[in-house]
Amino acid sequence: MLANVRTCALKGIEGFEVMTEVDISAGMPTFSVVGLPDAEVKESKDRVVAAVRNSGFDFPLKRITVNLSPAELRKSGTQFDLPIAAGILAASGALSEAAVKKMQDLVLLGELALDGTLRPCAGVLPMLISVKNSGKTAVIPPGNLSEGRACSVPFLTPRTLRDLADWLEGKAKDEAVQIAYIPEEEESAPCELDFSDVKGQAVAKRALEIAAAGGHNVLLIGLPGTGKSMLAKRFPAILPPLSEEEALEITKIYSVCSLLGKSKRLTRRPFRDPHHTISDVALIGGGSTPKPGEVSLAHNGVLFLDEFAEFSRTTLEVLRQPLENGQVTISRAKETVTFPAKFTLIAAMNPCPCGNLGSPYKSCTCSPVQINRYQSRISGPLLDRIDLTVNLNPVQYGDWNKPSEGDSSAQIRARVMAARQIQQKRFKDTGTTANAFMTQKQIKEFCPLPPGADAVLEAAMRKFGLSARSLDKVLKTARTIADLEGKAQIENAHLIEVLQYRPLDRKGVPDL
Repeated sequence: MLANVRTCALKGIEGFEVMTEVDISAGMPTFSVVGLPDAEVKESKDRVVAAVRNSGFDFPLKRITVNLSPAELRKSGTQFDLPIAAGILAASGALSEAAVKKMQDLVLLGELALDGTLRPCAGVLPMLISVKNSGKTAVIPPGNLSEGRACSVPFLTPRTLRDLADWLEGKAKDEAVQIAYIPEEEESAPCELDFSDVKGQAVAKRALEIAAAGGHNVLLIGLPGTGKSMLAKRFPAILPPLSEEEALEITKIYSVCSLLGKSKRLTRRPFRDPHHTISDVALIGGGSTPKPGEVSLAHNGVLFLDEFAEFSRTTLEVLRQPLENGQVTISRAKETVTFPAKFTLIAAMNPCPCGNLGSPYKSCTCSPVQINRYQSRISGPLLDRIDLTVNLNPVQYGDWNKPSEGDSSAQIRARVMAARQIQQKRFKDTGTTANAFMTQKQIKEFCPLPPGADAVLEAAMRKFGLSARSLDKVLKTARTIADLEGKAQIENAHLIEVLQYRPLDRKGVPDL
């Protein structure tokens, strides 16, 4: 007998519908799953057999063939346990015709424990979104309740395979497969970190304000203890809030990676700070079945790379594509997957391996060869993709002893949000979210040069060796400074300020 059960699978962070076809025929007892299943799906056979028996059903000792259609797309994940088990019950006659007919209006997702309990699985939110317009009702584990609430798809949450079977047979009321309200788990409260806590470093604070207002990448260079990490960790506090579309995008990524927890959706911009020993695959994403990496987990948020020059060069070089295009393309033999990766990069590094190059108090013990090797880990093409480079000077005792200095995070955030509102009106219905992501056409339209700017930029290009990409970034950043000041046009003063934030284009890491 043949039975068909609808379910879903993932390609990247997008879901697609899968038909689980179960055929039971006479012959030697076998159980095979076809349709490009990965190891997780193949292992579902053992879980399904135990779950069916422990739920009070007889498992058919016949030839069982399960096909996951479309067969040309790779299937991964544990969400196929429930549809396979339900298909076996339908094909073996354990469910009545009325129950089987009722199941045709369902999309089943869920991992099965050996006792038949439904356990949560990864990627439920994007899979539900893929069947949003199908008119079907989803069946999901209670542990994925928050993801069901985040999507406007009707869903049921049976606790066990037996609960679902009883409901299909009409032996249980709807309440048996509809979990009661569970208070949503709030995201952990952010640390009370404020920009006014940072002593001195007015130039760095100004650069980070510009970066937050326009989505620009920043490299902080300075001696140990000058406040690089302090500034970076306070950067999320001045970022604008997430839009509904941005929040849903991030939530989908975290759902695929099983990092969502019990929260309905992420409400704050992510801040990812991987250790410098991270591999290129963990940073960019990949694997035999491609999964998002740190750059995608930082989508619409911040990627902080402390000890920037300590990362391996091969790891740093994989950042080129996401910094340029805002996405990552992972190619494997049987599939190519694209993950979103539009983030703000905040990088921090010492001027040399010992960290004392240019210090007025300590002598540098590094040879010129060591310093050159250390600095050259950051290649020219990668450096070319960084908008602002800031040199942090040692904090003087007078600055350190002050109770508070400069604007608070709330004051800076108010200015950032005002600048972002200007950009929202400017880029309405274009897909561009901030000045840093302007296209060439938009640069020409929104960044006209003021009188006398040609001479300034030409001199800077010859003196500092700026590339065409660097000049584009200068214009984008100048546009952000003009937005912060509420100016309709870029002025020469804005261009000159931006050029002050590109010291590595002039002479490598400058003396402190």
